[in-house]
Amino acid sequence: MNYDKLIFELSKKGRQGYSLPEDNYHVDGFSAIPKELLREEKPQLPEVSEPDVVRHYTNLSNKNFGVDTGFYPLGSCTMKYNPKINEELSGLSGFTSLHPLQDEKSLQGALELYWNLQRMLSEIAGLEEFTLNPYAGAHGELTGLMVMKKYHESRGDLKRKKVIVPDSAHGTNPASAMVAGFDVVEVKSKPNGSIDVEDLKPLLDDSVAGIMMTNPNTLGMFETEIREIAKLVHEAGGLLYYDGANLNPLLGKVRPGDMGFDIMHINLHKTFSTPHGGGGPGSGPVGVAKHLVNLLPMPHVKKDENGIFHIEGENPDSLGSISSFLGNFGVMMKAYAYILSLGRENLKQVGPLSTLNANYIKENLKDDYLLPIDGVCKHEFVFDGLKDKSTGVTTLNVAKRLLDYGFHAPTIYFPLLFHESMMIEPTETESKETLDAFIEVMHKIAQEARENPEVVINAPHTTIVRKLDETNAAKNPVLTYKMLKESEA
Repeated sequence: MNYDKLIFELSKKGRQGYSLPEDNYHVDGFSAIPKELLREEKPQLPEVSEPDVVRHYTNLSNKNFGVDTGFYPLGSCTMKYNPKINEELSGLSGFTSLHPLQDEKSLQGALELYWNLQRMLSEIAGLEEFTLNPYAGAHGELTGLMVMKKYHESRGDLKRKKVIVPDSAHGTNPASAMVAGFDVVEVKSKPNGSIDVEDLKPLLDDSVAGIMMTNPNTLGMFETEIREIAKLVHEAGGLLYYDGANLNPLLGKVRPGDMGFDIMHINLHKTFSTPHGGGGPGSGPVGVAKHLVNLLPMPHVKKDENGIFHIEGENPDSLGSISSFLGNFGVMMKAYAYILSLGRENLKQVGPLSTLNANYIKENLKDDYLLPIDGVCKHEFVFDGLKDKSTGVTTLNVAKRLLDYGFHAPTIYFPLLFHESMMIEPTETESKETLDAFIEVMHKIAQEARENPEVVINAPHTTIVRKLDETNAAKNPVLTYKMLKESEA
């Protein structure tokens, strides 16, 4: 390995941008850090000036790709545009200066926002009540499954240890079920991507706690037999859990509670436009049907008969606390602003428009890309790579080549039902001009694959970093800013 100094190394010995007082960690001879924990040698940190640091991170931010810089059709992630008014409102000092340990009387505005959002989400979902405490979608899944477990335990039905998960499910579904202490049982899909009801029936016995589903499913197709599935699961004594990752196309058309679901989580950072990516922040509120309300985690915001809002912290039936305080308040403010900005009537247009955009792309590209499941999709759809696979150009190659044309790649190699999966979700916020530009580039890449496949296989060509040796990067990661000598590595 070459340990020569990298061209982007900015550190110069003796250069500094800020200095701390010598006795910063001492007050009247008392050290805030125990002596045995203090360093014996100074840390090896970069030595850079303030302008160099500012320019470095500003340039890095310009190299990053986001919804504000271009089309981001990442299937199952709903990378919709985040209106800037949401950011402005969530940054109001009346909210940002609050502390959760203040007296309730001084938190009435924030608690009113919580309570209103709980009511709005309940109406949108067709469920009785929501908790806003979970920090993210997977955290919401875990919370919902804990509610499911608590429900069966409270009834003395202790042998219900199995959760049924479709073979097309998001990876978090079986993971969350396992973490919650359940055994995972897989139900197969039919060729059209929907759950095979005949394969489901033998799985439904008195050991089943419930089933996890998303509708539309991960192939973007609506589960037309959902009423039959709900009937079968409920008759077997189980509950239905709705994975809210694909809620976007249902807005204005149908509600999970009306389909028979008992529990669900909503990704505020997907369906309701709050920014996500890079690890957060997120929010995964969990809603439940009427018979499960008392099991929701604490604390919970309630409104009394005098219109005063309170934080309820104790409930003997509750599954307990699953987060500090009441979740990610800033994310909730943005979702609240988004819902109020659209209003009831315009929110109903979200689902139909996201569905229209997805079908528009699908129909315009299916001559060049293999469409394993035809028919009207919802918010997203899946290609199984290029139709012409004789050139050796893979889905990964297509994804890398898209970067050369200024587009983020769609989700690739998921779902696992197809070898060359390419899941595309345009969302409702993209214009026809943007969709047409993406369609044109996708056709051009297909043409390149036929006429000059090496151009696609060796992509990207115009990005700051060219095609990576991903295997070597995984095996030999560089985890420090400083290139070490071999004796130090």
